[in-house]
Amino acid sequence: MLRKEKEQIVAQLQESLKGTKATILTDYRGLDVAEITLLRNQLRQISARYRVVKNALIKLALKNTDLEPLLDQISGPTALTFSYDDPISPAKLLKEFSKKQPKLEIKGGLVEGRVVDQDAIKNLAEIPRREVLMGHLVSVLGAGPIRLVTVLSANLQKLLQVLNATRLQRE
Repeated sequence: MLRKEKEQIVAQLQESLKGTKATILTDYRGLDVAEITLLRNQLRQISARYRVVKNALIKLALKNTDLEPLLDQISGPTALTFSYDDPISPAKLLKEFSKKQPKLEIKGGLVEGRVVDQDAIKNLAEIPRREVLMGHLVSVLGAGPIRLVTVLSANLQKLLQVLNATRLQRE
């Protein structure tokens, strides 16, 4: 690879790292091309990218940036998963894929600007999807007014029952 090509790849990596919500590092050692292609296609469906890059180029891209602490996690064959929208979906997908293909190992990464380890990525994968969390929030927010209406209407219902019983006694 020519020096200009390397410089271009480093510049692309730096640009890619700037706008991500999550960058997850994986060790792909032992996966064949078909398995990596399958993983790439699955990640593409959730608007994430999977890129295999030489460690030296990754290290050059990270030097003198806020992401320099990520250098500690770069050893052995390393691939980067970039997600620009949702940090949870790629973590879930990678965790599920690693269950089926134990050769894929999650090393750690960068989530919302913070360097995290392998355990944090796996914990992130356990969080329910955004839609599920929003549904829970709506139900919790809706429960308060419903209970208030129920409590306030209970007294009116009791009053109506007393008035109805009084009317029935007089008839």
